[in-house]
Amino acid sequence: MGSGGILLKTLLAELDYQCCQGDLDVIVTDVVNDSRKAGPGSLFLCIHGAVSDGHDYAAQVAEQGACVLVVERPVQVPDHVTVIQVKDSRYAMACISACWFGHPARELKTIGITGTKGKTTATYMIKSILENAGYRVGLIGTIETIIGDKRVPASHTTPESIEVQQTFREMADFGCDCVVMEVSSQGLMLHRTAGFVFDYGIFTNIEPDHIGPNEHTSFEHYLSCKAMLLRQCRTGIVNRDDAHFEQMIQGHTCELETYGFSETADLRAVNPRLISRPGQLGIAYQVKGLLDFPVEIDIPGTFSVYNSLTAIAVCRHFQVSQDNIVRALKYAKVKGRVELVPVSDAFTLMIDYAHNAMALKSLLLTLREYQPGRLVCLFGCGGNRSRDRRFEMGEISGELADLTIITSDNPRHEDPQSIIDDIKVGIGRTKGEYVEIIDRKEAIAYAIHHGRPGDIVILAGKGHEDYQEIKGKKYPMDERVLIQEILEEDRKQGAR
Repeated sequence: MGSGGILLKTLLAELDYQCCQGDLDVIVTDVVNDSRKAGPGSLFLCIHGAVSDGHDYAAQVAEQGACVLVVERPVQVPDHVTVIQVKDSRYAMACISACWFGHPARELKTIGITGTKGKTTATYMIKSILENAGYRVGLIGTIETIIGDKRVPASHTTPESIEVQQTFREMADFGCDCVVMEVSSQGLMLHRTAGFVFDYGIFTNIEPDHIGPNEHTSFEHYLSCKAMLLRQCRTGIVNRDDAHFEQMIQGHTCELETYGFSETADLRAVNPRLISRPGQLGIAYQVKGLLDFPVEIDIPGTFSVYNSLTAIAVCRHFQVSQDNIVRALKYAKVKGRVELVPVSDAFTLMIDYAHNAMALKSLLLTLREYQPGRLVCLFGCGGNRSRDRRFEMGEISGELADLTIITSDNPRHEDPQSIIDDIKVGIGRTKGEYVEIIDRKEAIAYAIHHGRPGDIVILAGKGHEDYQEIKGKKYPMDERVLIQEILEEDRKQGAR
């Protein structure tokens, strides 16, 4: 990013384009895709978004002083404004942004992780291992972006390409060696991670999800978007056990490595065993294949094996010692992902982000393996989202939990009771017991006060979120805070 600006020709160097009017030798002093930020000397990218179309603001940004417009279709602006037409302005935005910020990805080792499950946990595990080995690691993910001590809450799993490149630049300037980021199917489909090649691309798994009017038209489309990562990386690391493995790797252009339990995987987990101690659930196994050593993790379940194998497979390329890997995995924790919260010596309470049917099923099946006295599942469903998700989650909890506590999640613009009624339709297909308590704090208090010895109580759906969205407004609500308030109220009650 030149202090005096960059020649337009330079910004367009890696693009196919047509100059419809104006001068290619103009100096660009800013690159924006928000009409409110367009000013003298700026290049404005006309992006067709879900809510508005940047092409509609062409005349306005020209009046504000924008000297270049990048478009997909013709626009009417004064002759002195340069108009560049491209096939896809989102792809153009990624390439132009990369150049504008000085190609920061070339100064970092870039690690991108896609998949239906496991992205968030794997990114934090990789960060933990690499930092333990002395690397400076930036992170971009569902929960937050991390640069050193700076943490910025995330609005998208994968930000827009301008933001990605700006963040990479900040990381490189801060002195980061590498960046690990979650790459969503939407992010790939909308070219948010175009304009550079990942050093390592990881594909954790694939299951039907994010299929609907505003997301993907079909499972095949969802899978094809995810698989784009293996054509945008140098080394691809893929879960060999996934039922869709052959489809996942179709058309890949990278060097390929695999991990999993399969005998054919390059990096394998063997002899897994559950670990259960008071207030602690975990798993241990032996790594075989490309490496050979024992691992123990304080996060329950088979998915923890996959997440940790993912991290090991990546960190192997950074010459991290086995001691560093083992030590880092032992203490790697992710907010809102099977996060144990100590409330009682008698039963185990945990918070997890499981907010769809597949994630909830996987979680409950995992916790069943630990043979709890009872498995208690508290959850709600988001408003203004697919009703099918409510029926499915209700049915899964009804089948797999001994008691379901139905409550509110983010009702958004819907009536919380009507969402609960939909969940009850799903539970009604099973013989599962349930109670319904709309207020989430009251529901959590009920779960704590009715916990029995040996129970595992799971608060599902909110995870890392620290708010509740009601009628367009987000109200503060962190389940960890609610739990502490309940315990404090109990103490005061007991003291009376």
